[in-house]
Amino acid sequence: MITCFIRYRIDPFKQEAFAEYGKAWGQIIPRNGADLIGYFAPHEGSLTTAYGIYNIENLAAYEAYRKSLAADPLAQANHDFSRKERFILQEDRIFLKNISLPHAPGISP
Repeated sequence: MITCFIRYRIDPFKQEAFAEYGKAWGQIIPRNGADLIGYFAPHEGSLTTAYGIYNIENLAAYEAYRKSLAADPLAQANHDFSRKERFILQEDRIFLKNISLPHAPGISP
């Protein structure tokens, strides 16, 4: 399993547009084969940094996922929305492997 972290630099005056974009991915990503952890918008601190995070089995599965996205009308509409509204100023993607598993059970106070 690998995790894709997408770091966005967004226009701080267009956070509502980014929120709409992230909510749409909440429907699109799972139906195209990835396990969405979530889209995260600024709350406190930097108003220009946001994240999208999802798990996928491996890079071969990622390639199949990308092909599925390319054929998904809702995914294309969401990409078009982001280009039209221009709220994403920069987008970086990295694939990471969780090396801390298995985790210990949480401690209740």
